Amino acid sequence: MRALRIAALAETVSYLVLLVAVVVKYAADSPGGVRAAGPVHGVIFLAYAGLVLLHRDELRWDVARTAFALAAAVLPFGGLLVERRYLRER
Repeated sequence: MRALRIAALAETVSYLVLLVAVVVKYAADSPGGVRAAGPVHGVIFLAYAGLVLLHRDELRWDVARTAFALAAAVLPFGGLLVERRYLRER
């Protein structure tokens, strides 16, 4: 369970870093940040999604809660919301 909490928080941070890198890419014509942050975020995103599916039964999440946890990963601060609302109670 601890791994899922860490992944949720890491996913949030990596997503925000990637968003900043995209802004810098287009504002300053500097794509290096996206090249670095993109793959890192992708790996963290996949780890988070995998851990959600792995721990779903242990957490006794229904399909709706699981879908929300997966969909939250595409929103800024979504992983943080899942961690605060559903994982911290454990």
